[in-house]
Amino acid sequence: MEFLVRPKNSPQVALSDVGRALGLPVQELNVCGATAVSGVSADNRRIRPGDVFIARRGAKVHAATFAREAIAAGARAVVTDAEGAHIIGDADVPVLVVGDPARSAGVAAAAVYGNPAAQLTAFGVTGTNGKTSTAFMIDHILRKLGRTTGLIGTVAVRIGDLELASTLTTPQPADLQAMLATLVENGGTDLVMEVSSHALAQGRTEPMRFDVAGFTNLTHDHLDYHGTLEEYFAAKATLFDSDHCERAVVLVDDDAGQRLYDTLATERPGAAVSLSVTGLDADWSVTELRAEGAVQRFTLAGPGGSLETCTQLAGMFNVANAALAIIMVCEAGIPLAQIGQALGQEGVSPVIPGRMEVVGDKPYTVVDFAHNTDALDKAMVALHGVRPGKLIVVTGSAGERDREKRPQMAAAVARHADHLIVTDDDPHGEDPAQIRREVITGIPDGFSWEEIPDRAEAIHGAIRQAGDDDVVLIAGRGHETIQDVAGVDVEIDDRVIARDALARRKVDGT
Repeated sequence: MEFLVRPKNSPQVALSDVGRALGLPVQELNVCGATAVSGVSADNRRIRPGDVFIARRGAKVHAATFAREAIAAGARAVVTDAEGAHIIGDADVPVLVVGDPARSAGVAAAAVYGNPAAQLTAFGVTGTNGKTSTAFMIDHILRKLGRTTGLIGTVAVRIGDLELASTLTTPQPADLQAMLATLVENGGTDLVMEVSSHALAQGRTEPMRFDVAGFTNLTHDHLDYHGTLEEYFAAKATLFDSDHCERAVVLVDDDAGQRLYDTLATERPGAAVSLSVTGLDADWSVTELRAEGAVQRFTLAGPGGSLETCTQLAGMFNVANAALAIIMVCEAGIPLAQIGQALGQEGVSPVIPGRMEVVGDKPYTVVDFAHNTDALDKAMVALHGVRPGKLIVVTGSAGERDREKRPQMAAAVARHADHLIVTDDDPHGEDPAQIRREVITGIPDGFSWEEIPDRAEAIHGAIRQAGDDDVVLIAGRGHETIQDVAGVDVEIDDRVIARDALARRKVDGT
C-alpha cells in the first residue's frame, strides 16, 4: 500500500455540512444527526477514527462489501450509491447515498479539509506528451520566485519539502484533497499538477478549479482506455471549461491545440491565450531560437511583453514546454520581467528524472520516457547533431495498452535512427514475444535492427556496440523502476543499467 499524507491538524466538521456539499436534499441530511468527521478515505485499510468511508463499485467488487471493516476501524459515516447502501443494509453509522461515489469523493474531502485548493494558486497541465516536463518547469519558476509549492505528477509527488511515492499521474480524489490540505498547513502558496485524461474522465480533480490550465499537445495514445481520439480529446478538453479553470494557455502547434483554442475563443472569450513555437499566428510566440552548445536560447514575446531566456534541456519540444510554463506563471499574475529576473542566466532548466536524462558521454547516452510515436519522434529529432555518429535506439511497447502504436514506434525509429534494438517494456499480462512481434512489423525492409528480449541485456548490447561518437537513446520507461511481467514486479531502472554498462565499457576499453 502506498504511503500517503494527511494534515496533522484536521478539525472536526459536521457531517451535515459534508452532505450539503454533496448536494443532498434537506430531508436526507437528517440521517447525519450530530455526527462530526475529520478525514476521508476510499480504502477501508487506511481508515482512521473519524473518517468518512467512500464506498464505490470497483473493477471486481463493490467497496461497500468492506464497509463493516471500515466502520470497525473507526469510520463515522459512509458515502455510497444505492447499490452500496443495499449491500451495507443496517449500519451503526450514517450512510449517505449519492449518484456517483467516485466523483463525490473529492467533494466530500474538500468539505472536510476546508477546501484547500481555494487557498492555493493552482496550475494544471494536460496533454499527451510534455505534462511532466512542463509541470517541473512551472514548479522550478515558482520556487525561483520564492514560492512554497506542491508538485504532483508521474515522476514525483512533493508537498512542500516532503517527498512522497508517486503511483498515479493524478492521485485519487480523497488523497489529493488531503495532500492539498497538508500543503496549505505547511505554508504552501502554489500547486503544480499533471492532470491525466484518465483523471479527467474519472473526475479525480473534482471539485478543484485551477487558476491556470495548460495544454501541450494531443497524439495517438491511451486509446485502450478512451476508445477513440475524439473521446480522448473530449476528456482533455474538460480541464478547460469554466467549471475547471479560470485561465487557459494552449499550445496551438497541432490540430488538437488549435481546435481547443478556437473553441475556447468562441465559448469563453478572453479566458485563453495561444502559444506557437513554429511560427503560427498566436498570442505568444517563440523567436530567435539559437543553440549555444547544450543551451537553447530563445525570445518569448506576447501580450505580457518579451523575455530572452533559455533552457538546458534538449529538443524543440522542451523550448515549447519552457515557453508554456513561463506563460502559465505570467497568466497567474506574475509580471514577465519578474519571472525573467528570477530565472537569471540558468533559464528554465530543472532536473527532470527520466526526461531526456543524459547518463553518459561516450557514447552519448540518454534515457527518456518516450512511450508513443510522437514523443519518440521528438526525442530522436532532438538528438540529431548532438554527436557525429550513429543513433541507436532501444525501445519496446507496453502490454495491455494501445496496440496500434506498436508498429508505429518501430517505423518512427526507422525514419530517424540507424539501428533499433527491440526489447521488452512492461508486458503486464500479455505475451512479451507477441508484443515484440507486433513492434517488429513496423520495421521497413533493409533497416538495421535486432531483437533482445531482456531489457538489461538490450541496454548493455546497445552501449557495447556503440562508438564513442554515437548516440544511444533508451526509450519508453524513463524514471520507472518496476517492470510488470505477468503480475510480478521486477526491479529495473534504465538509468542504473545504462551507467553500469558505460562503466563496464570503460573497464573493457571498448
